[in-house]
Amino acid sequence: MSRKAHRPAVAVPVRRETQRGGAVLAVTAALLLAVPSDAVAQGPGAGDGWRVGLTLGGISTIGVSFEFFRDSRSLDLTLGTFGFRDVGLSVVGKQYFGERAAKPFVGLGLWAIASWTGPRPGYALVARAPVGVDWSLNGRHAVGASIALNRALAIRRPDPDDERGLNKRLVPLPGVYYRWTP
Repeated sequence: MSRKAHRPAVAVPVRRETQRGGAVLAVTAALLLAVPSDAVAQGPGAGDGWRVGLTLGGISTIGVSFEFFRDSRSLDLTLGTFGFRDVGLSVVGKQYFGERAAKPFVGLGLWAIASWTGPRPGYALVARAPVGVDWSLNGRHAVGASIALNRALAIRRPDPDDERGLNKRLVPLPGVYYRWTP
């Protein structure tokens, strides 16, 4: 009779950013469930227009966004920074679904980053695919949350001696935003 070796369970640490992103989405989902089904939607899906807003998380610690929409599609431009020694610009096309105040969306776009943290400037080009919910509070104000899957396409590291290859894994980045329609 042979005995199988017993392997102890190994705890896999969960990154704090992942925990925060999950908490943000859980709170957002709970709030969205409280939205009446007959709420009138404004913003994307209500014709043509544009919105301006503030973002937290996602492509930057803090950023400014401009969204131009026509019916249920939009072009979202976000300019942000992680620590004022870098700047990122994201351009994403989005598709919104539904006619409620809370509208889910999916998107696809690019994110370009420039950083001045080493002896030379560093650059990166990243493909991003956000999935989230946009909630119209009334005709002019909206909040939203998303998680974007990001994958590096090209990179030039700030350290010229750093010759590591491109990391090809998908990196989820959660974010929240406020948007105002003038």
